[in-house]
Amino acid sequence: MDSQLDRAGVERLLRCGEVEVEGRLADASNTTLRVVLTLDGQSTRAVYKPMRGERPLWDFPDGTLADREVAAYLVSEATGWGVVPPTVLRDGPLGPGACQLWIDEPDGGDELVGFVRPRRMPAGWFRIAAAYDDAGRAYALAHADDPRLARMAVFDAVVNNADRKGGHVLRGAGGRVYGVDHGVCFHVEDKLRTVLWGWAGSPLPDDVPPVLRELAAALDGPLGAALATHLTPAEVAATAERVDRLLATGRFPLPGEDWPAMPWPPL
Repeated sequence: MDSQLDRAGVERLLRCGEVEVEGRLADASNTTLRVVLTLDGQSTRAVYKPMRGERPLWDFPDGTLADREVAAYLVSEATGWGVVPPTVLRDGPLGPGACQLWIDEPDGGDELVGFVRPRRMPAGWFRIAAAYDDAGRAYALAHADDPRLARMAVFDAVVNNADRKGGHVLRGAGGRVYGVDHGVCFHVEDKLRTVLWGWAGSPLPDDVPPVLRELAAALDGPLGAALATHLTPAEVAATAERVDRLLATGRFPLPGEDWPAMPWPPL
């Protein structure tokens, strides 16, 4: 994709570009296709998730995951953190679905989340859970103490992300860090499941409360109206309540007792 395209240009390409399917991502639980989009001489790769390929879930209404992906992007943009790659709702070869900019991870660079041997734990990492491989060797699920991940953890608390796996954290060009796969967000019940528990109970970074206050105002205005085209009124209201809760406590949330704290598999 032309790096000179601004965000509006990227969204237009995602929404209006001609679709060519390259293949299916076999490990995805729902139908997930990698596509090439072309418009006015510009092209880019994207991930296309048609609604008709969504697997039914016991706790989320059928046919709503694509809308939740787009809603997550809208919240991400409202924070200014750019946690979620550009995402739109559009028609495609298999009908309406979410279409998200493909993120190519650069070769090399430091990993941010993973299983590591305890004696090889990078300095400053948070140990989240113990694990053992098939040979009985000890490992730890851990993640970096990185401000980009801290912002993602706050974002996940706002959107009530029930599936923040380590594999859903991608490194982009220019040191950017993205989160993907937000189809199971915005439930009205607390369902936060994440591997990013390193800051649990800790005070929010100083730069976060001002963003949350702006987000609260936006949810009471244009952002709330935009989300209402993708979520139910109760889900929009619950999102605003989660923002208010974070502002009231001034701390990262703690794992709940009525819901598994981590997704499976964690990576």
